[in-house]
Amino acid sequence: MNQPSSTPTLAGATILQIVPALRDDPAGNAAIDIAQTLVQAGARAIVAGEGGPLVGALRAFGGEWIPMAVDVRGPLKVRKNARFFRGLIQTERLDIIHAQCAAAAWSAIAARNGLPVKLVTSFPDRIAKPSFFGGRLEAALARGDRMIAPSSYVARAMIERHHIPGDKIVVIPRRIDTTVFSPAAVHPDRVAALRRTWGILPEHRIVLVPGRIAPWNGQLGMADAARLIIGNGGRDVVFVLAGDERAEPAYAKAVMRRAHVHGIDTLFRLVGHTQDMPTAIAAADVVVVPALKPPLSGRTAAEAQAMGRPVVVNAVGVLPENVLTPPRMAEHLRTGWVVRPGNAGELASAVSAALSLQGPPFEALGARARQFAEFMFSPQSVAVAIRGVYTSLLART
Repeated sequence: MNQPSSTPTLAGATILQIVPALRDDPAGNAAIDIAQTLVQAGARAIVAGEGGPLVGALRAFGGEWIPMAVDVRGPLKVRKNARFFRGLIQTERLDIIHAQCAAAAWSAIAARNGLPVKLVTSFPDRIAKPSFFGGRLEAALARGDRMIAPSSYVARAMIERHHIPGDKIVVIPRRIDTTVFSPAAVHPDRVAALRRTWGILPEHRIVLVPGRIAPWNGQLGMADAARLIIGNGGRDVVFVLAGDERAEPAYAKAVMRRAHVHGIDTLFRLVGHTQDMPTAIAAADVVVVPALKPPLSGRTAAEAQAMGRPVVVNAVGVLPENVLTPPRMAEHLRTGWVVRPGNAGELASAVSAALSLQGPPFEALGARARQFAEFMFSPQSVAVAIRGVYTSLLART
C-alpha cells in the first residue's frame, strides 16, 4: 500500500476508476467529480475508459486518463482487460479499483487475485430482469469489498437477489448540477418569456409535470387529479406537461381527451420537450412526478427541489427517497408530498396543499428543498461521500 494503514486519509493513495467513457453524461461527470476530490485530497486519480469531451477537464486538474474499451462482452475481452489491470495494479501500485460497470468488475476481480488492492463497485440505476447471462454479469458487481447503490430501492433489490451483507452497501444518490439547477441561475426575464411561449397569463399558477408523455409516466392520472383540483376552486391553475409526446401520440391524445371530458382542456398545455428545464421549473409553483412505474432515477424530483420548488411524487421506485415527508421527517422539514400511484384523490389533495403555500410558507419550504438538494445531490456532496467509502476501506487495511 502507498500509505500507512493506520492513517484514515487518501493522501498518497492511487485510485483507478473504470467507467464506460468520459462523455458529458451522469457517469462521466461523476467520474470527474470523484477524480477532482481525490486530487484535492492528495491522492492520485486515474480513470480508464473510452474518450469523450471530459478528458481535457480530467487532465486539467491533474487526473490521468487511460484510453480503453472497458464495457466489453465476451470472456476473451474480459480476460484481456484483466491482464492489463493486473499489470497496472503492480506497476502503478493501485490501492483501490472502482468498477462502474459489470464487465469492468469481472476484469477487476480477475486482475486483483492475490494482490493487495481493494475493489469498489457501483450498481446501475435500474436492476436488469433476471436472466442467466445477465445474472452472471451482474453478479460481479455484488463482489466488491464495498458496493455503492444509487438508492435504497436498488440496494434492497441487490441484497435480495445476491444475498449481500447490508453493511457492505453504501447508498449514495446520483449527482445533479446544483449550479445549473439553482434559483440564482435563472433570470426572471427567462421565466416571463417561457410563460409567454406557453400562453400562460400572469395571474395563472403552474403545475409542471416533466417527463416523456407515456402511459407509465401517469399523465392521464394527472388529468383526473386536475379535475378535482379545479372543482375545488383552483381555476387559476394551468397544468403544463413538458415532455416529448412523439413516441406515444395516441396516449398524448388520450390525455387531452380526458381533460376535454372533464371540461378543463383549456387549462392543459402539451409543450413538448423543454431544453431549458431550470427555467421551466422556476416558472412552476409545484412540480409533479406521477410515475406509475419506477423511473430510471429520481432526478426530476431532485432538480425541482434544487430550484426551491415543492414536489409531489408517486410512491414508486426511488421517488419517495428523494423527498422529505412525514412520517420519515417532521412536518416542519417537509419538502414535498408522496402519494399512492393511481390515486387521483391523494394526488389532487397533495397538489392543492402545495399550491396553498404562498408568501413566507412557500419561501420557507423552497429554502428547505434547496438545502436538502445541495446536501444530498450536489456534485461536491456525492464526490465527498464516495471519497469516504475509499477512506474507510484504506483505514481497514
